Amino acid sequence: MAVQSPVRAVAVVPPPPARPRRRRTPVTWVRRGGLTTLLFLVPLLVVFGVFSWAPIVQSVVMSFQRTNLVGPVTFVGLDNFAQVLDDPLLWTAVGNTLWFAVLALVFGYPIPLVAAVLISEVRARRGLFSALAYLPVVVPPVVAVLLWKFFYDASPSGVFNTVLGWAGLGPWQWLQDAGSAMPALVLEATWAAAGGTVIIYLAALAGVPADQYEAAEIDGAGIWRKIWHVTLPRLRGVLLVTFILQIIGTAQVFLEPFLFTGGGPANSTMTILLLIYDYAFASSLGGDYGAATALSIMLAAVLAVLSALYLKATKSWSAS
Repeated sequence: MAVQSPVRAVAVVPPPPARPRRRRTPVTWVRRGGLTTLLFLVPLLVVFGVFSWAPIVQSVVMSFQRTNLVGPVTFVGLDNFAQVLDDPLLWTAVGNTLWFAVLALVFGYPIPLVAAVLISEVRARRGLFSALAYLPVVVPPVVAVLLWKFFYDASPSGVFNTVLGWAGLGPWQWLQDAGSAMPALVLEATWAAAGGTVIIYLAALAGVPADQYEAAEIDGAGIWRKIWHVTLPRLRGVLLVTFILQIIGTAQVFLEPFLFTGGGPANSTMTILLLIYDYAFASSLGGDYGAATALSIMLAAVLAVLSALYLKATKSWSAS
């Protein structure tokens, strides 16, 4: 007959009572360094408020006024917004800005990624290639535009037309033709801005574990399969951020159309920011600053809504 072993009683030790939370008072806040933190924070808040938020508030107020900053100010309500929406040139500018954004996404968005992947695959002199990729960013934007404007010379002796002449092509009217002017602007803008994005991608690629590439090589994956199955999934969050940043940047394009073509030929490169500039500075002292700020507020609101919707739609993608 089996003898059952006695069951030993196990004493249950109750958890220690939770310490009551101390009530925060101004005295404890000061003792913990809150006053020191506030003293260091106040100058930053003042500078940020004066140079950032104050102009924004002033612009919002000005969008409801009729003023040229010289004569008397007149409150006109929503008339500035109605004037801008009734301007047929606005929709031309919107279409041109969208066209610039599409071209920049098709050509300018993948180029930095491809360049970063190729540089990361280079075993020797990777730093040299990184510096060469970032070099256009160091060039002042105005200097870069003037340099490319020299390259785009429409005469047969122009730099690009000379190269085309070697192949029996050209000469082309790069900036004087309505069909080629916008692609020419996108080409220069991509060259000038791609270097910063390349450095961002290289920094993100440095965080990809090397053992994943080694496992892919053992499985017989080539470079393109490694990029598709290893690199791109690890860069998903960075790609989503750079995508929305490029959308915002292309919507605010101004320097290239202003210096290259002035909005021509036949308003084919007139963008939203260039139209804002024309509203404000069409004449020396007679600019319509109310309409200019109204269009600026509209552009900011559209970009804010677009960014919010994009971030909400891609929140799960970037987190996975």
